Amino acid sequence: MLSILLIEDEPEMQKGLRDNLEFEGYSVDVAGTGKEGLKKVLNHTYDLVLLDVMLPEMSGFDVCKRAREKGVRVPIVMLTAKGEEVDKVLGLELGADDYITKPFSLRELLARIKAVLRRKEGSSPEATGKLKIGNIEIDFSTYDVTKKGKTVDMTPKECEILRFLWQHKNQTVSRDALLTNVWGYDESISSRTVDNFIAKIRQKVEPSPSKPRHIITIHGTGYKLLV
Repeated sequence: MLSILLIEDEPEMQKGLRDNLEFEGYSVDVAGTGKEGLKKVLNHTYDLVLLDVMLPEMSGFDVCKRAREKGVRVPIVMLTAKGEEVDKVLGLELGADDYITKPFSLRELLARIKAVLRRKEGSSPEATGKLKIGNIEIDFSTYDVTKKGKTVDMTPKECEILRFLWQHKNQTVSRDALLTNVWGYDESISSRTVDNFIAKIRQKVEPSPSKPRHIITIHGTGYKLLV
């Protein structure tokens, strides 16, 4: 049975989501504050975290950031009443795997959860193996990244972008394809999100980020990974 941690402070929302998720066959643990949620994330193993942004004691953004800084790789889906793009981009850049805006339908939430869990499982040999891009080696089973034997701080989302590019190596990959297949979005988030992530990845992968050898920009379209 897959386990979900629900971090939500509104009693009615917490109860409703918990009841429906349990009905769908998930094991559900709950936390009502950011601090309580972070403690559970750091001390227990879950298959997925549903994380509200507006929480007492500590915001969902801070919970996500702290969890990723501590090396927690569990998929995180953020829940919020905010719909502005800047908030979505912030959540994703802090390491969230998906973002759903309240009010949402149960059907939509369940679809997002299943999509994130499918991406976690992976569908190719690269999903559980190691890849080498330049001097960077990535272990997709743990999201551990090393460069010449030294640890590189790379978020799960950055790893997923590299994995998708690797699966389409030497081919042009559009920004829309990355948004749809890595984030599961086909609207709301702009292509600037992809560009921001690519810039960060180049800082870690490329010998000279301003003159990339591996992740090449295809102007007006997207990117290509050369291997």
